[in-house]
Amino acid sequence: MLKGVHQKLEAQQTPAFFVRGPSPFSRMVFFCALSISIMAIDARFNYLSHVRQAFIAALHPLEVVANTPSEWYRDVKKYFSVHNQLVQENYALKQQAFEHQIMLQRLNTIQAENVHLRSLLHGNNPIQHNAVLGEISHMGRDPFTHVVVVNRGSQHHIKAGQAVVDSKGVIGQVTRVYPFTSEVTLITDKELSIPIQIERNQLRAIAFGEGNNTLDIPYLPANVDIKVGDKLVTSGIDGIYPAGLAVATVTKIQQNSESPFAKIVSTPVAGVSNHSQLLLLELPDAIENKTSQPTVKETVEHNKDTVNINNKVKTDASH
Repeated sequence: MLKGVHQKLEAQQTPAFFVRGPSPFSRMVFFCALSISIMAIDARFNYLSHVRQAFIAALHPLEVVANTPSEWYRDVKKYFSVHNQLVQENYALKQQAFEHQIMLQRLNTIQAENVHLRSLLHGNNPIQHNAVLGEISHMGRDPFTHVVVVNRGSQHHIKAGQAVVDSKGVIGQVTRVYPFTSEVTLITDKELSIPIQIERNQLRAIAFGEGNNTLDIPYLPANVDIKVGDKLVTSGIDGIYPAGLAVATVTKIQQNSESPFAKIVSTPVAGVSNHSQLLLLELPDAIENKTSQPTVKETVEHNKDTVNINNKVKTDASH
């Protein structure tokens, strides 16, 4: 009897003021909407760029430490596996360098003649692009974009918009720069386009990435003078890519009777899977600022050429 009395006299727990809060589904919807709103505002106004760069710079030492074991393993494996291959490549490169030296003898003569003709016609000398050597750190983590990360950033005077090439041709363009690294968008990405021209007939067009390691040249008529095997090079009209760099090779031409345009597919000649070294070319604006003022030597040479031309004209007139 007393046991039942004690059970009835136990203190009751005070009920909470809010009996029920938001449901888990409501919380999920709220935070999803908040996340989408923040991403949209950041994409429109780019207000988190400085925060993102500071965050990437702070994580760079951790990234280096995390990549150190894999780099050691890769270096050791490369040392033991590619020795014979390097010996064979060294022999082939020596033979190739000997052939190129013979070809350069004629090229130097043509280049000197070209410079002389430009001076006679008062033409501007071609722009010489400076380049920074970089190495691919890792591939982009987004499977829907074709991006690689290189170990050169704003601390190495890299700017967004610089063209990136390798020994074969054009790789892509710098699209985002951090203090110690940069993101390079490949020419096969759907968001990137590049002005090109056919090397055989100098036909100009614009190539767009298709996202599957190919390029598309749209809006060309079905009877366009393009053949399978034609080489595509940069036209240089955009002011970013120097003219004459190899881009791709035409691999397929499809013609549909229902469409007035031809489907032209090409494959890039360069690729990040071939090697890890690349060159980041300086922007033409920076080059023009450096060369906008003529040097004393250039002025003297220009005056000498002008005097020689005038003397030659007077001699011809006297005869």
